[in-house]
Amino acid sequence: MPPAEDHRWSKDVSASARCAGALLTLLLLVDVGSGTLTWWRGTLWTTLALLLFTVLCPARVRAGDGWLTSRRLLRTRRVRTDRLVSVRRLDGISPRLLFRDTFGDRLALDPQVLVDNPELWLRVDEGARRAATAGTLLCGSLALSRLGEQVERENALGVFKASGLE
Repeated sequence: MPPAEDHRWSKDVSASARCAGALLTLLLLVDVGSGTLTWWRGTLWTTLALLLFTVLCPARVRAGDGWLTSRRLLRTRRVRTDRLVSVRRLDGISPRLLFRDTFGDRLALDPQVLVDNPELWLRVDEGARRAATAGTLLCGSLALSRLGEQVERENALGVFKASGLE
């Protein structure tokens, strides 16, 4: 079975690039309009736009048989879902799920990625069930079951919308 991945990732990367490009264009137009554009100011604005792109660029999430990865521009994190020790939900400005496996690897993930991509959720859930059966998943079953309910609710709503029964 091929790995499942976030289907919205390419759209989110494009949106990040458009946002950074719009900032760069705006800054350059203001500088050209005021007659203060120099090579070092252009370099500064380009660096600022690249920094914005780096901050906004989403992680590419993929899941396969017993593994989950999150790849950013500079780092890739990977956990074994069939060897999970804990899954914690971190609430705050942006909620996160923190996965930790028996090898000490950790991965933080926006739970909305799993809600928006049922294929990813199925792979993660399958691995977590194997970890629970093996006895390695010590805490996090409640967080995973609540997330599973949310995924099922969103899928049911999608089916109702598609069939016109909303």
